[in-house]
Amino acid sequence: MRFLLSFLFLISFSAFAQKDTLSLNYYLPQNVTYNPQIPTPQEVIGFVPGEWHVSHDRLITYMNKLAEVSPRIKMETRGFTYEGRPLVILYISSEENIANLETIREKHHALVEKNSQSLNTADMPIVINQGFSIHGNEPSGANASLLYAYYLAAAQGNNIENTLNNTVILLDPSFNPDGLQRFAYWANTNKSDNINSDSQDREYDEVWPGGRTNHYWFDLNRDWLPAQLPESQARIATFHKWYPNILTDHHEMGSNSTFFFQPGIPERTHPLTPQMNQDLTREIGTYHAAAFDKLGSLYFTEENYDDFYYGKGSTFPDINGSIGILFEQASSRGHAQETENGILTFPFTIRNQFTAALSTLKAAQEMRVKLLNYQRDFYNDSRSSAGNGAYAFGSSADPVRAYKLAEILKIHQVEVHRLSKGFSESGKTFEPGAAYIVPKNQRQHRLVEAMFEKRTSFKDSLFYDISAWTFPLAFNLDYTENASLKNAGERIEDLEMFAPDAPAKSSYAYLLNWNDYYSPKALNSILEKGLRAKVAMREFSLNSDKYDYGTIMIPVQNQKLNKEELHKFLSEVAINSHVRITAINTGMTSGINLGSGEFEALNPQKIAIIVGEGITSYDAGEIWHLFDQRYDIKLTKLDIKNLSRAELRRYTDIILPNSWGSALGNKEVDNLKKWVREGGTLIGYRNAANWLKNNQFMDLKIKKTDLKAKDISFEEKGDFRGAQVIGGAIFEVKLDRSHPIAFGYKNDKIAVFRNTSLFVEPDEQSYNNPIQYTENPLLSGYISKPNLDSIANTVPFKHESLGRGDVILFTDNTNFRAFWYGTNKLLMNSIFFGKEM
Repeated sequence: MRFLLSFLFLISFSAFAQKDTLSLNYYLPQNVTYNPQIPTPQEVIGFVPGEWHVSHDRLITYMNKLAEVSPRIKMETRGFTYEGRPLVILYISSEENIANLETIREKHHALVEKNSQSLNTADMPIVINQGFSIHGNEPSGANASLLYAYYLAAAQGNNIENTLNNTVILLDPSFNPDGLQRFAYWANTNKSDNINSDSQDREYDEVWPGGRTNHYWFDLNRDWLPAQLPESQARIATFHKWYPNILTDHHEMGSNSTFFFQPGIPERTHPLTPQMNQDLTREIGTYHAAAFDKLGSLYFTEENYDDFYYGKGSTFPDINGSIGILFEQASSRGHAQETENGILTFPFTIRNQFTAALSTLKAAQEMRVKLLNYQRDFYNDSRSSAGNGAYAFGSSADPVRAYKLAEILKIHQVEVHRLSKGFSESGKTFEPGAAYIVPKNQRQHRLVEAMFEKRTSFKDSLFYDISAWTFPLAFNLDYTENASLKNAGERIEDLEMFAPDAPAKSSYAYLLNWNDYYSPKALNSILEKGLRAKVAMREFSLNSDKYDYGTIMIPVQNQKLNKEELHKFLSEVAINSHVRITAINTGMTSGINLGSGEFEALNPQKIAIIVGEGITSYDAGEIWHLFDQRYDIKLTKLDIKNLSRAELRRYTDIILPNSWGSALGNKEVDNLKKWVREGGTLIGYRNAANWLKNNQFMDLKIKKTDLKAKDISFEEKGDFRGAQVIGGAIFEVKLDRSHPIAFGYKNDKIAVFRNTSLFVEPDEQSYNNPIQYTENPLLSGYISKPNLDSIANTVPFKHESLGRGDVILFTDNTNFRAFWYGTNKLLMNSIFFGKEM
């Protein structure tokens, strides 16, 4: 029997490698009749799915057509990507259910509210959210959605009628429109008429950055919890509007694999996920197994993947009362590719994804009441286990960062309150307007706990993704888990960002508070306007007002704008950038005077970033997004292939993100070194440390860990090595706040995110170590004992002069996944104050 299944698998695996005729019969169930009034995919997009890769525009054209002609389908546009592509959702059910969709939604939503025990789940439709191809270059899912939508619209008979009467399907045909469009273009423009399955063909080696990511090169399947991107915000709004009972996430993996469905490795499930969640996931898996057994496709489960990080599509539902399911199909990455299992064709991968969509639908139908009851029980148990009290978080120095965390909580339907009054707890002060209260006893208690917890002990030492994401630490906020609810004011319905007053008019000078998150945006606007500005290298005060290191002073005299024009412009800057600008009418301040040499003149910065083959696109994209979306600062993207002939003297700063391989050759090294010596500032990230050291840009002492395997078998070798990986954890560093790299921070310790095991020894001179790991730095997440011993007292930041220029290194990612607001200022300090270090 096993031989027969393998034989059948290889036959189907290699189908359509050449010019075979492909039809819908290859995909669709054959014991079903189909409504001839419903157009097939090929009648609208011009080809049978699998012959070509569907582009996003054609995908949406077909979905629009189905919504137009089928009474079973309603389509909604929920927003747009950065490239302007629509983010659509299809509601699919029986004609009667579609006509009463809002009533069904309200009744279903009542399951997650209080007093839900009286609801009769036996009479309720189940809701499933099926999403495809969140990684754009894993396209079999999105292409399968064409077939799945056609089947749901056109299939006839009692079976489909009963299914649709008892099910509401939220179909998201493309989680990542921009990435799908990018990859479809690549695969189609490199397709030969005679399909070439040679894996070395150009078709299977897409150009950097590839189609996996969105416009700014983010992995959208890590943003379900941070919710920083428009694609994520749209799908999370849909999730919380409906609270589906199952959410599926269709992916692809290496070409030499087969097909995976969850559950993942049991020991790597997050402790806050109920065991019943995993039991139901396993039961749903029996439906997938039966479907693939019938089809003859090989598969595996409970291996490789895990259910730990709640920011993925397959785990986010688990902390929200739903069942998240990951599908991973071996990828053809084009139209047909040679693999160790034979020729893997694109139609074969599509058929597997379509099969998984159907088996999910069958499981939902047959487990309907069980899944509805589980959802109700999840939220009732969440409330009963919540306890009393509240979380509080805030920052008196920077209300915007606190607002940004509250914004994420509101996206996730978390109950957030204003403060009724200021208070102190655990040595931290929380002030109205700059802090928030989150009650523990609420519907989203488990989600809040997952976002706020610090965890340092784990059942397993291996992680598919990061092991920590404590949000208040990511935002560099004061917070407590033991606030009293007596400090809670009114519940916030509509969140409003901190709105500073416009400054009074001055005849002398204005002071910009560098603690504010958007102060780099404001400073850039000021310098780009051609105005003179200086930075305070020391603290000073006037009357009872204290001004910190890094305060920006804008004198009124000798500016290109007159007094009235300057006041008007700075008022606009303060309001548009949400920063505090203060008018001051005397230079006789305490500490240093405004005319002191301890104010250093600042210049406009022209910044570039090195991108292209060999650069980690995630890291580069995070930086591009930070400059472009947060700070409105122009950033030139210099492609490595053109770097040797680029005119580098145009730029004051060049950023080198994390890279792999030999991304930069000797000519690029010589050009960059010449540019630095002539006055440029080169800023490197993560493993750029080795490149900077090897090419004599910096004199670094990198600590080596001498780890020996003892009593480790060959079978355990992979786990032993994997346990030494720092996949993503949070650590404490101490700051020298007088150093320009630490300007804008009010505390002498902050939390940093690290996902490398590169440890740099501190300098012998303490003043050259403005950022340094503490003796016991682990705050949250996993790190092995040898690495924890190694990281103590090392430094994540180095600065050295080279000729007339500067070289700066960060071993850690200061911009991680766009939600690590707390360390964004470190990069901006390097940009604006690099010459003062």
